[in-house]
Amino acid sequence: MNVPSSRYFNQFNAIFMRIAFFSFRNYEKPFYEFGKTVCHFFSNTLNYETRNLALGAEIISCFVNDKLDARLLKVLAQSGLKLIALRCAGFNNVDLIAAKELDIQIVRVPAYSPFAVAEHAVALLLCLNRKIHKAYNRVRKNNFSIEGLTGFDLHNSKVGVIGTGKIGQAFCRIMLGFGAEVIAFDPYPNSELQKSGVQYFELEKVLSDSKIISLHLPLIESTRHIINKNSLAKMQNGVLLINTSRGGLVDTKAVIKALKSGKVGALALDVYEEEEGIFFVDHSEDMVRDDDLNRLMTFHNVLITSHQAFLTNEALFNIAQATIKSITAFQQGKELINAV
Repeated sequence: MNVPSSRYFNQFNAIFMRIAFFSFRNYEKPFYEFGKTVCHFFSNTLNYETRNLALGAEIISCFVNDKLDARLLKVLAQSGLKLIALRCAGFNNVDLIAAKELDIQIVRVPAYSPFAVAEHAVALLLCLNRKIHKAYNRVRKNNFSIEGLTGFDLHNSKVGVIGTGKIGQAFCRIMLGFGAEVIAFDPYPNSELQKSGVQYFELEKVLSDSKIISLHLPLIESTRHIINKNSLAKMQNGVLLINTSRGGLVDTKAVIKALKSGKVGALALDVYEEEEGIFFVDHSEDMVRDDDLNRLMTFHNVLITSHQAFLTNEALFNIAQATIKSITAFQQGKELINAV
């Protein structure tokens, strides 16, 4: 995978001097290597407690778990902040009303690689269904028994997709390739998906009819805890539930109860509603002080990954390119194509 050319980043270097990147990880470095001489790169999460690191920056670039609330934005605006460049699609971690009042512009990366996230959702589905995680651990202990590893065919299974934006569309097409029957809910049905064989229904029917349910929604007020006690009750017993979108879509306590009762037969999460301060950090030498997450990890039919669905070379390249283009456009006074 090629990283952006040095000429592209040298232009970036020559123009900008007051940019701070937060939640910046080693895996991102190859895609920003020519910007290091003029930009400040912090692995720290940006929040009110770490605000001093951002003071004086006209532009900050943040990721999903940076918390840009009104109190922080006010302080940063007073120190000269003009632009927030989110290196992600979601923007629920930013107080948009406060940003507007403070004349802080916001850009994001709306479509870095829908295939990366959709493919990870499929990987989680296959792993859980065919008990790959169990088989892997058994074989490493020289246990070659296949008792308890029975799965089911995806072919002819009914798969419910909630949200058919770019990622949801990619997931639908992969499921169609498996020969699954795909039904979906979205306020704005996609005609091309319908031509491909995807059927749209009301949310209640998708919840009740699906053997597998995959979430592909943004986190907004109307979608927060869309998976809750009531929606779980409408699902089939033993449903396989996947969330690779935003943790806040799922009421964790409700889904734990559903796992205990058998209503949810398997759960795959790449996101978690209280992941801030936990995901993206090595806690192997300390304790994770989150009772709900610890409880989830005791279930043999729960598979959790640490918000890595986006993590492909192609996605990282696209995120870097879109972020830098937005910053360049802002500094040159051009239209911000990916403005929130």
